[in-house]
Amino acid sequence: MNETVPSEQSLAYDILKQVEALLSEVEQEQKPLEVDPYRSRLFELFVTAEGAGYLDESKSDSLSAENLCRELSQCWGLDVAAKESVAQQEKMSSEQLSKMRLLWATMRMWMEWDYAWTRWKEFHAQGD
Repeated sequence: MNETVPSEQSLAYDILKQVEALLSEVEQEQKPLEVDPYRSRLFELFVTAEGAGYLDESKSDSLSAENLCRELSQCWGLDVAAKESVAQQEKMSSEQLSKMRLLWATMRMWMEWDYAWTRWKEFHAQGD
């Protein structure tokens, strides 16, 4: 694991592994991540990560959308597969593309939730 990745003993690592397991389940069931129950389960993991302060990109065990997806990409070998695909000018396998789509969906949802969560107070100020 690289230096920004959570240690195996941390809550961040547990969240990462739960996200990975959820995405594997989504892939196995051939269901979209964007619908319940998967969306709700991913959101619960996002809320846990946010509550523990893991969305702060300056932390060494950050679970920002970028860091989360980078780690999943490395776990699944997609980082190497993408580089090889470009270098060899060949298409990625259908399995790799399926995992890449899951990563994109995860990143998009995680980023959108982070954005909305960050701006919540701005639109829900007390006493207005």
